[in-house]
Parts: sequence; structure tokens; C-alpha cells
Amino acid sequence: MKILFICHGNICRSPMAEFVLNDTARKLGLEGKIHADSAATSTEEIGNPVHPGTRKKLQELGISCAGKTARQLTKADYSRYDLLIGMDEWNLQNIRRIAGGDPAGKVFLLLDFTDTPGEVADPWYTGNFDDTLRDVQAGVRGIFRRYFPQESSAL
Repeated sequence: MKILFICHGNICRSPMAEFVLNDTARKLGLEGKIHADSAATSTEEIGNPVHPGTRKKLQELGISCAGKTARQLTKADYSRYDLLIGMDEWNLQNIRRIAGGDPAGKVFLLLDFTDTPGEVADPWYTGNFDDTLRDVQAGVRGIFRRYFPQESSAL
């Protein structure tokens, strides 16, 4: 399963989700069955590294995001990934615009995979990377519980 996490700039929320999911997959022995990447809906941050606040939160978890730079979502990404997961409603609108719709029903919000659907707060505006990490971890756990229930029972 290939997942693309998407936010506005691809420097805060979506790379956080990408690296948390891939680290969780590794810990559960599922790295060959599920993998995540991330992208932006805008061009503002293309080529820039992960935001220092996201890097710090990932480092606290022992996760490196070295080498990751922002890239923009393309129409071709829609066919390359099994799920395209946005962080907020604005992302979803832009994902559908760039992808040319969602004919296969692949587009979701990250928190759709939790008991409390909604939007992942954008730390670019809030400055609160703790809340963002909490939301990302809840969404990632929900993805594993939905698609790999036996392997993720310990989450």
C-alpha cells in the first residue's frame, strides 16, 4: 500500500505523517507492505527542507527526516498512490483540483481514520507542533488499525 500525505507546503504536517507512518511500519515489520511519501498542494516551499519544528518533534521520537525536501503534488500521483491523505479541507479541495477529481475514492483527511474526524491543526499558524504530532500519531494509528488490524493490535 502506497500512501501520499499532502498539506499546503510539505514542510510541516505531511512530512511528519510520512516519517511517523514509515517508522511505525518498520517497528511493526510492515515496511514491505505499506510506505508513505508526502507532497504539497502549493509551490511556495518546493525544494525546502522539513520545518525545524517538525524536525525537532521527529528527532524526539528518534526519527530522522534528513534529505527530505518539499515537492508539489502532480496529477500523475493520483494513479501512483493507493491513498491520498490531506490534513485539512482546503488540502482536499486542492488535491481534487490537481488530480482532476477523485474517481476511485482515494482522497481522505488524515483524521478520517480516527474516532474524532476533523482537520490536523497547521503548526505553521499555531506554532504548536505537539498538537500536530498528537493528531498525526492518532491518524497513523487509525490507518494501521484499518488496513493491518492484526499487526497493529499493540498500537
